[in-house]
Amino acid sequence: MMKRVVSSGRADLFSGILASAFVWAPATASVGDTADVSANAVATAIQPRCDTSGLCRLQVTPRQVLAKAEELVLSKNYEAAKPLVEALAQVPEFKMQHRFLAGFIAVESGDMKTGIKNFRAILNDNPGQTRVRLELARAYLMSGKEASADYHFRLAQNDENLPEEIARTIRNTRSILRDQRVWRFSFDFGFAPDTNINGATDAETIDINFGTSKLPLTLDEDARERSGIGQTASFSGGVRLKATDKLAVLFDANTKVVNYSGKAADDIVGQIAVGPELRVARYARLSFQAVGQQRWYGGRLATRDYGARIGFQTALSRGQRVGIELDGRRTESKFSDDFSGWQLGANATYEHLIGKSLIASASVFVRRDLLNSDGHSNISYGTNLGIGGEMPFGLNAGLSTSISRSSFDEAITLYSFEKRKDWRLFGRAYIGSRKVKLLGFSPSIDYNYSRLDSNYELYRMNRHRVNFKLAKFF
Repeated sequence: MMKRVVSSGRADLFSGILASAFVWAPATASVGDTADVSANAVATAIQPRCDTSGLCRLQVTPRQVLAKAEELVLSKNYEAAKPLVEALAQVPEFKMQHRFLAGFIAVESGDMKTGIKNFRAILNDNPGQTRVRLELARAYLMSGKEASADYHFRLAQNDENLPEEIARTIRNTRSILRDQRVWRFSFDFGFAPDTNINGATDAETIDINFGTSKLPLTLDEDARERSGIGQTASFSGGVRLKATDKLAVLFDANTKVVNYSGKAADDIVGQIAVGPELRVARYARLSFQAVGQQRWYGGRLATRDYGARIGFQTALSRGQRVGIELDGRRTESKFSDDFSGWQLGANATYEHLIGKSLIASASVFVRRDLLNSDGHSNISYGTNLGIGGEMPFGLNAGLSTSISRSSFDEAITLYSFEKRKDWRLFGRAYIGSRKVKLLGFSPSIDYNYSRLDSNYELYRMNRHRVNFKLAKFF
């Protein structure tokens, strides 16, 4: 077993994590297993037996090869260890040990790409291997991929068997990583079959009030549910410019695009936010950003928003995190002035690591729309629940759901004399592959279901959408 390894490189960020005692505990092979290897491979490790004719043969157990390979790695004699590590590749039961030692030697020799490949292969089959995840995080860190390093440090941090001094060092390292990271960027594109591209009712007619009577109103095709297949793309990026040890300036931007045949249901949203971030404690940050957003729908400008948001995040022990956000903005509708007004929102989120590879989250939110039309002004409140992370076979998967209630200020008397009340339900399931890469992009599929139940028939709707996409994170 490998008990102790000394880390190298980027010591200012990674000091002491793997230099502290932490047990590497892979699967073991049966005692009787043997492996035939060349004399050149192990002559320096275990002396062969020679007969009287001078012919020498060498047969060793995989455990002997593994023990000698670990001994050579611990003494940093990597060139001598390499042939022994390669010999372990012949023994299926020691595949994990082979990959770990090969990856470790590669990283120590400056070959980060090979090291990451080997550690990633182990975690694809065994996401709960904390020691491997720490080595993978270290390799990402030494490659300059701080975001990936921080992600794996966070998962490793949740191991209950992790010595407190190592957990504390990880927390400090993650704090430094977040403080030093300058930019982030992600991009994805794909296509999405959708049962309700315009988010409309499937009713052919609705009843409207006409004096004291109700009359049926036939809806045209544009006001009713339509299906289609859209081309999708999204971009998210940000820059963090550090001014002092406690102050930085944040710039965030994101865009989502859905294009359907024709223009009637095309949907494009773009948002930017800029403002200061203040570190108020070792693991706590407060930000204030001015926000601007525009939405184009059906080929024309639909809304323009501008306002501000305040965010607070703090990291707790073992990778848990709490966040609070307040958002206030002015909305200008280009379709009807009835929908112009103020939007105020607040939400609180708690994230908790489960096991060694899953992240669960729960949030509560409230939103107040104060629009020019009282019939469209409302208050909404609800909750979101989700869980996701790394699974065996190189997969990432997750589930999330949201439920909310909306109550409107006044009735829209054309449709009903009662005030409108809605229930909204949203669910999402996704799965993606870490092993498969297409031109550097990772494939994934996510299924989304949304439902709106309302006492106004016009607003009732169901929607199913499947998004096939390729994503890349930088």
